[in-house]
Amino acid sequence: MNPWLISIAIAYLLGSIPFGYLLIRIFKKQDIRTFGSGNIGATNVARSGAKGLGIATLLLDLGKAYTAVVIARHIAPGNYDLAVAAAIAAILGHCFPIWLGFHGGKGVASALGVFLALTWPSALGILAIFIIIVMLTRYVSLASVIAAATLPVFAFYFIPLRTPIVIAGFLGIPLLIIVKHHANIRRLLAGTESRFGSGKAAA
Repeated sequence: MNPWLISIAIAYLLGSIPFGYLLIRIFKKQDIRTFGSGNIGATNVARSGAKGLGIATLLLDLGKAYTAVVIARHIAPGNYDLAVAAAIAAILGHCFPIWLGFHGGKGVASALGVFLALTWPSALGILAIFIIIVMLTRYVSLASVIAAATLPVFAFYFIPLRTPIVIAGFLGIPLLIIVKHHANIRRLLAGTESRFGSGKAAA
């Protein structure tokens, strides 16, 4: 069977696993989509009062995306285009999961996972920027947007390959993350965005 079809299908289905939704449903008997921003990601899970589940969501969302790329690289060793295509599919799966009517998370943890598999120095670079911005401002959304915006700089520096798929992945994934944060950006501009640890749940 075509390795592209297999890799992309596996990546999308892995990315679609809504860990935040499942963990809150299993352990708190609640629907995370009814809390705060309605997002199924780690930040909203943590703000639901389940910080441990928030950490678990972060690690599982990162891990599923990382695994998707590793599987693609195993199926077709040396085919970097295929690995990037799988990364795109995994992020699309997370943001638009088939299991939840295509309403998913914002892709931050999953993006970190795919870039750890594609170019780990880039992933560490954007992680450092994310942590610094959160420490300085306590705005997770602002840190996510800035880290996403700087990702192409790191990625193209460490991976000089310039195929159309690589360009689409290195630019498209950060752009999707920024677009998914459009409501947060509006609140940041209006001065109404909540800070992490404030007890509010609007992120």
